[in-house]
Amino acid sequence: MSNTEGGDQAFRKTELLGRQAEMTYGGALSFLRRRYSRDLAGADVAVSGVPYDGAVTNRPGARLGPRAVRAASVQLAELKAFPFGFDPFDTLAVVDYGDCFVDPHHPGSVVGAVETHISGILETGVFPLTLGGDHFITFPILRAIAARHGPVALLHFDAHADTWDDDGMRFDHGSMFLRAKNEGLIDVSHSCQVGIRTYNDTDHGFDILSAPWVHRNGADATIAAILDRVGGNKVYLTFDIDCLDPAFAPGTGTPVVGGLTSAQALDIVRGLDGLDLVGADVVEVSPAYDVSEITAIAAATIAHDILCLLALRKGAVGKLVGRLR
Repeated sequence: MSNTEGGDQAFRKTELLGRQAEMTYGGALSFLRRRYSRDLAGADVAVSGVPYDGAVTNRPGARLGPRAVRAASVQLAELKAFPFGFDPFDTLAVVDYGDCFVDPHHPGSVVGAVETHISGILETGVFPLTLGGDHFITFPILRAIAARHGPVALLHFDAHADTWDDDGMRFDHGSMFLRAKNEGLIDVSHSCQVGIRTYNDTDHGFDILSAPWVHRNGADATIAAILDRVGGNKVYLTFDIDCLDPAFAPGTGTPVVGGLTSAQALDIVRGLDGLDLVGADVVEVSPAYDVSEITAIAAATIAHDILCLLALRKGAVGKLVGRLR
């Protein structure tokens, strides 16, 4: 497809690898302009959305997050990845798998729908990268992950620990990781929470790298602490966009001051190429509260950089330019 025939890769592109010319301000939207498909033959990664926000405790709107993150990803599909210096799609075959269908009028069906959606991706051996949606969606995702891999380490970026008391039945985006621990979905002894800045009476066994700790010790120390904690275990990465300070991510349901900058978060994520990732999500973008798309752009960039980590693992090699450290 030549430049003059470019555009609308979301449905016109036939190959999974590579990319063609696209107007950043036009064309059919998909995440990073990848082809929409439910055919995962030859794919390494399936990006999908879970447009659900029935478990929020403050501001709603995260059901519109997947759409906003897709729209915000257009510029990231234009150039080689910074700072990696490669096009991840030369190495990594990525499809936009569309959205999981969740019926808000039958809330009892939501957990099963998400679990089935992710299980279908995992059964093909493809890596699931999920766009939320509120953070509760990670719970059924972890059920699917654990069914395939057993209990995994959880690397959790957030303002909140999300381990408050749970009766095992609640649809609550503030308690599902205690529920995941109690169900044996995660290995807490190798799990880490980053950016926490709300109070809980117990750490429930997690290693908590609070936001003040990250600010004082910096990205390199944070990366080292994460890698030491997780080790060689299989790990699921979940990034709640409210890990970022509201100055950098106002478009979220439960903003808390004192958070990470977008630069800190990206520096940390980009340093995690030694992890054995088995799945990831970026959640809690609520575009109604966003300003100039800065929250959605941050979320899209974090998701993009997770793909770059997977490309590195598959052998991508780039050229680093400029002073990076």
